[in-house]
Amino acid sequence: MKQNLFYTVLAGCIAALVFNACQSNVPSVREADVCVYGGTAAGVIAAYSARMMGKSVILVEPGRYLGGLTAGGLGATDIGNKYAITGLSRDFYRRLGRYYGNFENWTFEPRVAAQIMHQYVNEAQLDVLYEKRIIAASMDGATISHITLEDAKSPVTAPRIRISAKQYIDCTYEGDLMAHAGVTYTVGRESNSLYNETWNGVQLPEYRQLSGFHQFPDGVDPYVIPGDPASGLLWGISDATLQPDGTGDNIPQAYNFRICLTNVPENRIPITRPDNYDPGHYELLARLFEAQPGDWPVSQYFIWSMMPNNKTDVNNRGAFSTDMIGASLNYPEAGYGERERIFRDHLDYTKGLLYFYITDPRVPKHLQDFVAQWGYPKDEYPENDNWTFQLYVREARRMVGDYVMTEAHCTGTETVTDGVGMASYGMDSHNCQRIVIQKDGKAMVKNEGNVEIGVAGPYPVSYRALLPKENECTNLLVPVCLSASHIAFGSIRMEPVFMVLGQSAGIAACLSIDSNTGVHHVDVARLKEILETDPLLDGSTPEILVDDTDTGRTENAGDWQLSRGGHYKTGYMLCSNAQKGDFFRFIPEVRVAGKYRVYYHCPVQANRNISVKIAIDILSAAGMTEAVFDPGEAGDASVQGNSWKDLGVYEFAPGQPASITVNGGKSTGPLFADAVILHPENN
Repeated sequence: MKQNLFYTVLAGCIAALVFNACQSNVPSVREADVCVYGGTAAGVIAAYSARMMGKSVILVEPGRYLGGLTAGGLGATDIGNKYAITGLSRDFYRRLGRYYGNFENWTFEPRVAAQIMHQYVNEAQLDVLYEKRIIAASMDGATISHITLEDAKSPVTAPRIRISAKQYIDCTYEGDLMAHAGVTYTVGRESNSLYNETWNGVQLPEYRQLSGFHQFPDGVDPYVIPGDPASGLLWGISDATLQPDGTGDNIPQAYNFRICLTNVPENRIPITRPDNYDPGHYELLARLFEAQPGDWPVSQYFIWSMMPNNKTDVNNRGAFSTDMIGASLNYPEAGYGERERIFRDHLDYTKGLLYFYITDPRVPKHLQDFVAQWGYPKDEYPENDNWTFQLYVREARRMVGDYVMTEAHCTGTETVTDGVGMASYGMDSHNCQRIVIQKDGKAMVKNEGNVEIGVAGPYPVSYRALLPKENECTNLLVPVCLSASHIAFGSIRMEPVFMVLGQSAGIAACLSIDSNTGVHHVDVARLKEILETDPLLDGSTPEILVDDTDTGRTENAGDWQLSRGGHYKTGYMLCSNAQKGDFFRFIPEVRVAGKYRVYYHCPVQANRNISVKIAIDILSAAGMTEAVFDPGEAGDASVQGNSWKDLGVYEFAPGQPASITVNGGKSTGPLFADAVILHPENN
C-alpha cells in the first residue's frame, strides 16, 4: 500500500515537472505594429522613428545594452562628410554637442552616447525587450507572421516570447532576423567579375603603398623557428594559399574592439595580466618591431584617438594591432554559443595585447612607457568589468536583394534616384587573412584584404537596397545588413549612415502599414518628403542649409576657386581677395518665420593661412548686421568636430530678403565659403 502510494506520488511529481517544462516553452504572445530586432544605434533610431509616426513598437535587443558600437567605444565617428548625416542621425550628434557645450560633437565618451540612446527610448516611451534573441521566424508565404524569441540568459528554462507584428526591421550587425526569414544573403567577398568592380575580392596591397599601411614589410619570417617550416606557423597565421587578386571567397574582414582607456589616475584601473594570456600570440608583433628598426611611433601601431575627458577610442593601425585577423571567419553563421566564444577570444587577445605592450622587454621603451600611462576607465561600462559589451562586427551577412549597391555607386558612375540616405566614407575593408607568400625565394608573412579607396563625394543609398527580394519577404526592412557588395558595404557601413537608414526604414514601415501595401510598394517620394520637411519627426521647423554648390542660392564676385579638405559636401570655395571687393553670398529660402541661429562652416584646411578677420554681412528681417570672427578660433574639426562658427541669432521671415555674405572689403586676407546653417531657436 505504501509502495503504491509512493509510486503514485512520484508519478505525479514527474507529470508536474513535465507539465511545467512544457509550459515554460509555450511562448507568450506580444503584438505591435512594428518590431525592430537589434538595439544598435540604427535600431534605436528606427524604433523611435516608427513610434514618432504613431505606431506601436517593440524593440528587441539580444544583449543588455542599447546603442551597439556607437555606445560601445566608437567615439571617433567615421563621418566621411557631414553633409551625408541628416535627420535623427544628425540630431544624435547635436545632442552630444549640447552635452559637451558645442553645436555638435563627433567625438564622445561611450557612457554619454548610451545616455542619449536612452533619451530616445524614454522620449518615445519605447517598449524594449532586453536579452531576448531570435530562434525562429514563421512565414505565411512571403510575409513574416511572427518571430519567436528565447531568453539569452536561460534559453532552456525561461519562457519564450512570440512577437506578431505588421512590419519587421532587422537592425542587427549579423542579420539574424533576415536569415531566419529565409532571405537571400551572402558572406565574405564577391569576385570583382560579379558586379564589374575593381576593389572587391582578394587584395594584397604593397607595404606602405596604396591601401598598404596595415601591411608587413618584406622579410618577416612566419615560422616558429625562423627559416624552419617544420616548426609550424606562428600563432595568427593561416595556412591558406593566396588566390589571384579579385577572387571571391567567404572570408569576412577582421573584427576588433574600439578601446576606451583613460590616463586620469583617479579614474584609471591598471592594465593587468589576463587569465588566458599567452605571449606567443604576439611573437609576430615583436618581429615587426625588429623589421621596422627605429620606426616606432605610436601611430604606426594604433590609431589612438582622444575623446573628451582624457579618454580614448583606440583602433587598429599597422600590420599587427587590435584587429584579430582571421578570428571572425565563422562568426556570421555561428550559433549564439560560438559567437560568445569568438567574443571572448577577441577579449583575451586585446587585453593580452595591451599587457604585452607594458610588460614584454621586446617592446620599444617609449611605446611601453606610453601604453603604461593608460588604464580602463572606472566610469565606463561599470557593470561589465569596465570593458565594452560590443565587438566591432564590421561585416557579417549582407542581404542580396533585387537591387545591390556596388562600387559603381561609390565612385559616382551610377546614381540612384530613390535615395533615402547618403554615404560618403571611402571604400574601406580591413584585412581578412594573414598568410604566407613566397617572394624572391623566401617565405614571408603578409596581411591580405585591406582596401582604402576614396569615393567621389556623398552619394545616395537606394531604398531598394533595404528590401529583400519581393518573392522572399514583403514586410521586412534591413538597413544595416543591407543589399550591397563587400566593397560598397565598406563605404556604407558607418554608424551615422546606419542611423540615417534606420530612420528611413522606420518611416517606410509606417507608410507600408498606412497604405496596406508591402514595403516594396511604399511611396518613396512621400518617404523622402517626410525626411526633408520633418527630419526630427516631431513637427519642429527644420533647419535651413545652404551649400556653396547650391545653384540659385549663391552669388559671388572675385577669383573663387574650388578647394578641398575638411569641407562640407563636395568642397569649399577659396578666394585670394586681391581686389578687396570680393564676396560670396548664401541666400536661404525661409519658409517659417522665427528666430534662427546662424552658423558659418569653417573647413579645417581653410583655417590655415587664412585671414585674421572674416567679416560676414547678415541680412535679416531687422536689416543688415555685421559679424566678425577669426577663423583660427572657429573650432578645430579634427579635435572636437566643432567646425561651425556661431554668428548669433536673427529674425527671418518668408518673403523678406535674407542672405549671409562673406565681405572681402571688410575682411583682411583670403576668404573661404563652404556652407551656412540657419538653426531654428525653438528647436
